[in-house]
Amino acid sequence: MAESTEYDLVVIGGGPAGYAGAIRAGQLGKKVACIEMERAGGTCLNWGCIPTKALLKSAELFQKMKKAEVYGLSAKEISFDISKVMERSRGVAGQMAKGIEFLFKKNKVDYLVGRAQVSAAGMVSIVEGEHKGKFLRTKNILIATGCKMRPIPGLEYDGVRVMTSREALASKTLPQSVVIVGAGAIGVEFAYFYNAFGAKVTLVEMLPQILPLEDEEVARTLHRSFEKQGIVIHTGTKCESFRVGKKSVKLDLVTGDKSTEFEADVLLSAIGVVANLEGVIAPNLRVELDRNYVKVGDDYQTNVKGIYAAGDIIGPPWLAHIATFEAVNAVNGMFGHGQPKRVKNFPGCTYCQPQVASTGLTEKAAKAKGLSYKVGKFPFTASGKAVASAESEGFVKVISDAKTGEIYGAHIIGSEATELIAEYGLAMDLEATVEDVHQSIHAHPTLSEANMEASAAALGEAIHI
Repeated sequence: MAESTEYDLVVIGGGPAGYAGAIRAGQLGKKVACIEMERAGGTCLNWGCIPTKALLKSAELFQKMKKAEVYGLSAKEISFDISKVMERSRGVAGQMAKGIEFLFKKNKVDYLVGRAQVSAAGMVSIVEGEHKGKFLRTKNILIATGCKMRPIPGLEYDGVRVMTSREALASKTLPQSVVIVGAGAIGVEFAYFYNAFGAKVTLVEMLPQILPLEDEEVARTLHRSFEKQGIVIHTGTKCESFRVGKKSVKLDLVTGDKSTEFEADVLLSAIGVVANLEGVIAPNLRVELDRNYVKVGDDYQTNVKGIYAAGDIIGPPWLAHIATFEAVNAVNGMFGHGQPKRVKNFPGCTYCQPQVASTGLTEKAAKAKGLSYKVGKFPFTASGKAVASAESEGFVKVISDAKTGEIYGAHIIGSEATELIAEYGLAMDLEATVEDVHQSIHAHPTLSEANMEASAAALGEAIHI
């Protein structure tokens, strides 16, 4: 690090918002420092998005190898080493973290490991770590400290019997049975992973459907698929009276007036996240909060001039790609590089098998808004590429204005759904219609043809159904 501590921008947090904001400022020729309390990449890269996708890829490949005969192949005595699966996941995270550190150097960003606090407008102090006691003077501050897993009151996360996704990613053993509390994206992904490797999985969700934010039809399809895979699902069910023993965890599953005792080797909590703001802002600094998230204006600036925030710390949706978008726009705005944009349309992705991806309004939301809409739907069973790949589960569903064809939302469940959704995101950003998507020639045979056919179906013009 250079001797000078005068900066144009100091970023607190090195996750998808923090490192992206710091690198963007570096690209603009600004003097930047990024302070991260653990390792470049933050939770997403080190303990979330990236390592979990490595685990899920191993699970997916293992399941495909077990079904080799579907492809006319023979693979005998297929087995796995869970410690090596976990080691690969950690290796992937480590490789990507090194990549961020390289990008810091490339863009002349000073990278410091430690815990930081906003002492005052224009001043950041490092309160823990090797640089403890150091003060950084800066014209602008970007708070990008993200979120951490929400604890279940009264439960201690010991990494053996009771875990969050972080402890699960550090484990090198596979439980024989696991109960997962919360069926959002994290809970669903871990349910798929554990079940794929032979653990007995029970998935519990308090709300009426798994993946509560997704389209109801998509959620029902995934629910049925998971049950066929052997996952036990309880929706509309609360977990109460947790008892942690030396060899298992006991709890009560409460559905309406009915309470049933349940026992599993391990409990994984996936009930959501809370703002990671403890100690980040000095007590005498009156930065306005909203439900413990940092409140910002359209330019991502707080009520204190020169202090900005972006990413999970400013509230939902808590997604890495949104955090990056917000941070880049915050930095562009603070340095006069165009008008900062706020998030409108965005994709939500769940990487189990079958995959789930969506953008825009669900059918239920469109109905609640009183919109006059049409639904176009195309099943992967009618997709030549999907059938040829033996991955014909699921469908593409598009919701559009009944008169103009404006796209309100798109929902995909099936193979590579998380890749396919980008087309509809771009279409919505460009205000394209279902007619535009239908008339765009898609290569044959590809899974992306299902996007075209779903749009055609909304117009009553689908060829293959």
